[in-house]
Amino acid sequence: MSADAIQGVVTTPPPPSMGHKDRYFDRINENDPEYLRARNMSPDLRQDLNMMDQKKRVTQILQSPAFKDELEGLIQEQMKKGNNPTGLLALRQIADLIMTSSMAGFSTSPLSLGMVTLINDLHGMESSTFVKGEKLTRCKLASLYRLVDLFGWAHLASSYITVRVSKEQDHVLIIPRGLSFAEATASNLVKVNIIGDVVDQGCTNLSIDHAGFSPHSAIYSMRPDSRCIVHLHTPAAAAVSSMKCGILPISQEALILGDIAYFNYQGCLDESEEKVELQKALGPSCKVLVLRNHGVVALGETIEEAFHYIYNAQLACEIQVNALSCSGGVENLIVLDLEKYKAVTQGVAVGGVSMGTQQKWKVGELEFESLMRMLDNLVSVTWKTTTTKKSGFAEKKCLVF
Repeated sequence: MSADAIQGVVTTPPPPSMGHKDRYFDRINENDPEYLRARNMSPDLRQDLNMMDQKKRVTQILQSPAFKDELEGLIQEQMKKGNNPTGLLALRQIADLIMTSSMAGFSTSPLSLGMVTLINDLHGMESSTFVKGEKLTRCKLASLYRLVDLFGWAHLASSYITVRVSKEQDHVLIIPRGLSFAEATASNLVKVNIIGDVVDQGCTNLSIDHAGFSPHSAIYSMRPDSRCIVHLHTPAAAAVSSMKCGILPISQEALILGDIAYFNYQGCLDESEEKVELQKALGPSCKVLVLRNHGVVALGETIEEAFHYIYNAQLACEIQVNALSCSGGVENLIVLDLEKYKAVTQGVAVGGVSMGTQQKWKVGELEFESLMRMLDNLVSVTWKTTTTKKSGFAEKKCLVF
């Protein structure tokens, strides 16, 4: 080897061209309690903690105002593309899920909220069987089912609320058998004709309770003025229905009910003669029907009016049960003269309520609208607000209307 070649051989490592880079293990303090805890942690527990951290980061993103604004923008963009574009319903469901999961400041899943289900689940859905105003009617009826459940009046058997959605065709909406009142939504209501044949199945494959529908069918057949029927048999209503005295006029709530009809109900109306007898007992004008040893039925020209009468009937029954339990008998009660107070109690029902404006409120409308706002507030649905034409309140429309 030549001298020049020997001089070209490098026998020592070159000096480092950059600073020394710390290795991972150089940064670990083996005496650190956190390091020791993580090192001794079981693999399953470590995986669970990693998943929790990931979910926390995802939740923070979903609940950020920027993400909500972007999602709402996507929904609006999809709505402009057509009545029922692909993906619109999915986007709306995601939006509704995010809003319900952030209820009352809790950053939890809907499982911790008892699986809150929105009443108005018809976003982006169209049906050829819907008549004018049916969407709103479906939302109102589902809301009424939810209210009855919230008040603790729901019953698992033969207790139903129905609405006549079309007088021309005598079509009626009812919840299918197998769903609780708390599960009622606008889309899962079944539309049937006056004899119970299905016109629109809704979003479930469940059938209706024909025995429970039979008194509704009989009433709708002879009372064209009735659009909504509420049938309950709570403990208080069943107790009073078994009393020979019936609902006594011992409270303001009882006076509000006006004339009350009574019928010896056997659980269903299988024979046409039984339907005729019920129709005769109800008459052309009564708003409340007591089914002996069973419960109470309330009628209304509107959903709001039917709720007004069933609400006061239930309170009247509760008051009477409590009064009799501590008075020792009917003879110790002060029974009011129904005819004496009829002009006062029935005058409001005929004339409505005026709040100093040109618009009059029909029976039960004021109270029912406030309850709709209550249902909205329960799940904090705040996508949009609109002003109602009557009260002027800013009312959330995503949940109920």
